[in-house]
Amino acid sequence: MDKFLIDGPSKIKGKVSISGSKNASLPILAATLLFDLPVTIKNLPRVKDISTMLNLLKSLGSKVELSKDKKIAKISNPKNMKTFASYSLVKTMRGSILVLGPLVAKLHKSKTSLPGGCLIGARPVNYHLSALEKLGMNYEIKDGYIIAKSNGKLKGAVIKFPKISVGATENSIIAACLAKGKTVLKNCAIEPEIKDLTNFLNLAGAKIEWIGRTCTINGVNSLKSINYSVMADRIEAGTFCVAATLSKGSLEINNLDPKIISTELNLLKKTGAKINKNKNKISIKGPEKIKPIKNIKTKEFPGIPTDLQAQLMVLMCRANGKSSITENIFENRFMHVAELQRLGANITIKNNKAFIDGNTKFIAAELMSSDLRASVALVLAASVANGKSIINRIYHLDRGYEKIENKLKNIGIKIKRLKK
Repeated sequence: MDKFLIDGPSKIKGKVSISGSKNASLPILAATLLFDLPVTIKNLPRVKDISTMLNLLKSLGSKVELSKDKKIAKISNPKNMKTFASYSLVKTMRGSILVLGPLVAKLHKSKTSLPGGCLIGARPVNYHLSALEKLGMNYEIKDGYIIAKSNGKLKGAVIKFPKISVGATENSIIAACLAKGKTVLKNCAIEPEIKDLTNFLNLAGAKIEWIGRTCTINGVNSLKSINYSVMADRIEAGTFCVAATLSKGSLEINNLDPKIISTELNLLKKTGAKINKNKNKISIKGPEKIKPIKNIKTKEFPGIPTDLQAQLMVLMCRANGKSSITENIFENRFMHVAELQRLGANITIKNNKAFIDGNTKFIAAELMSSDLRASVALVLAASVANGKSIINRIYHLDRGYEKIENKLKNIGIKIKRLKK
């Protein structure tokens, strides 16, 4: 397994270009299963989760042609598509469950493995299943597989999600596109990645409308061939904004609409960061002294994303005073705390709340990644620590950040990938 060697402390300076969004690409790629005609998806990030999803599509019979840089995929579906999504592909990534809706909507049956992914909490698929059931899908769970079928076309329904769920919202929208009649989804997740998915589907001829957290889909018979460019990755952008703030750095972040991280930027301003926004770039300068924030709370969009919680915790470790973070999305997302404590962090956990004593002088150590976002938080902490840190199990990072060590090297972090 590869690991990172990071020699700190570093000061960040320069420019970085944000890759396409992993969390928008995955549902869009899953939705290509609905199409009879070829579809071209651009601005795909070169990360492990995207390779997994493309391999899953290939296993279902899709023909995938990749550009030389692997950022553009042309996807064509044959008439005799397969309906079996095997455990060997689905086990590494929760996003794989997103093929269930389109397979049942298009082919009226599917055998999809229950998914895997990061160990950050239960994340059950019951919201997906109950919503698809209301659209006319029958299913049983047997030997770790969801065996599903429908009696012909799915039929529109009114569905209220008992809890806001990104994945269940996406799966239901995709499935409802080819359903007969009107589907109304209430209490939906409204993350920018979901709006990107619906924008893609609408351009292909779907009929989807939003009012607040209610999404209305009028089913169509088929979708037309399109070229579509995926939005920028707001979590990657937020990570680099935290990195600049953390290290008294100065960074220009390109290739994104600053509006998609306005909540995060407002939070960083409170810590003392100086931020300028243009049409598709952000300039950010870290403060000499980072101000603490009393209670950061993760929340569904437009709140602070859970995917930035670990990075913000590193920032608060260096803040000049006490702060706290409440994790409201996942019940098991403080696994990075023990590793930050190895670097010298003073953090106490009570239930879903972390209390952080600031002014930490991180001292280098050997560390272990537990999940995707925790991994990048350890990279940030190691970059401002004194000495050489080793971060193990960085395959988590490769799932969601495109060539992160190259981007970090270019802005002044002394980082090296050690092959094993």
